[in-house]
Amino acid sequence: MSTATQKTESPAPPPAEGSPSVGTLLLQGLRSNMRQYGMLVALALIIVIFQIWSDDILLRPGNVTSLVQQNGYILILAIGMMIVIIAGHIDLSVGSLVAFVGAAAGAMMIKHDMPWGLAVVLCLLLGAVAGAWQGFWIAYIGIPSFIVTLAGMLAFRGGTQILLDGQSLSPFPDGFEKLSTGFIPEMGPYTQYHNPTMVIGLIVCAAAVWQEWRGRQQRAAYELDVAPIGLFFVKCAAIVAAVMAFTMTLSSWHGAPYGLLILAGLFVIFSFVMRNTVIGRHVYALGGNQPAAKLSGVRDKRVTFMVFVNMGILAALAGLVFAARLGSATPSAGLNFELEAIAAAFIGGASASGGVGTVLGAIIGGLVLGVLNNGMSLVGIGTDYQQVIKGLVLLAAVGFDVWNKRKVGS
Repeated sequence: MSTATQKTESPAPPPAEGSPSVGTLLLQGLRSNMRQYGMLVALALIIVIFQIWSDDILLRPGNVTSLVQQNGYILILAIGMMIVIIAGHIDLSVGSLVAFVGAAAGAMMIKHDMPWGLAVVLCLLLGAVAGAWQGFWIAYIGIPSFIVTLAGMLAFRGGTQILLDGQSLSPFPDGFEKLSTGFIPEMGPYTQYHNPTMVIGLIVCAAAVWQEWRGRQQRAAYELDVAPIGLFFVKCAAIVAAVMAFTMTLSSWHGAPYGLLILAGLFVIFSFVMRNTVIGRHVYALGGNQPAAKLSGVRDKRVTFMVFVNMGILAALAGLVFAARLGSATPSAGLNFELEAIAAAFIGGASASGGVGTVLGAIIGGLVLGVLNNGMSLVGIGTDYQQVIKGLVLLAAVGFDVWNKRKVGS
């Protein structure tokens, strides 16, 4: 028998010992993604449940738009709170700072007829100063963030009462109110959908798929584990389908509100900062292990200070968005907003010990709370029971995170 024949008839070599099969890789990929996106799956289930329970009202275009506008300021706070918690701290003052900035905006625009654009800039600077004040005591003096921000919560609430003298101020200028209640103007030929919103949705889809592909290539270049290609395509298809469904829902109403654009811009900026910049990596390092981070050269005091300055700016922005939606500055604004933001961060995957969490997780956690609030209101569940349900959801989310970590560590 010839050598060629022997090579043809010889059996194929067995797979290397210990190398996983395609099915095993797929199962591992599914488990990994379920751990990473568990709350996203939970959000989808909550949406489906309330869509059926509310007789298809939840996902009507008008209600979806209202859902975005009603929760925009909480999502803004959740982004900042997630970063604070990742750094190993907490901020109890953001609700009171929201009220204080809203009161300052009312005093500037309504009492003193200041142009609303200038007032917005000054209010953001006011938030930065408030955050710097708290960050100084926490980072450079060493007082625990719980105590400093608790003092800030009391001080800012008192400052709100002083600025407003116990009275509400209204109305705000129309241009300012459009920050929360306005929509992108229509452009282009008439269609059944809002053209600019559809274009934005397509751009978001392309950017999301490109980011997923880029992340996969980077992991492969560093010889890290990547999901099976089939699961990757399923994931990309799910992202595109979700984004386009949301886009078409908004486009069939009045289009994307300005508040959504503000939130999307913050999401892009802070996702990039936390994943791709030195300061973002330092925040994770500081929250994960402060002594080791300091030994590695992380300037812990400066990082902590900047985290609270950032939280102050975002709280000021949330205060402006809330005041614009409400149309007035009120002494009771921002009540329990800090608890909503903290709950959104923990539901979205933050760890109480710090060092863990993502900006996307903060958005998902905020949406879980927002959909719960909206859905329970649509089906007639009282506010007393709503508080109980949200408390149980928060406990379940944190409990699931703890169980997950123990399972992975075992």
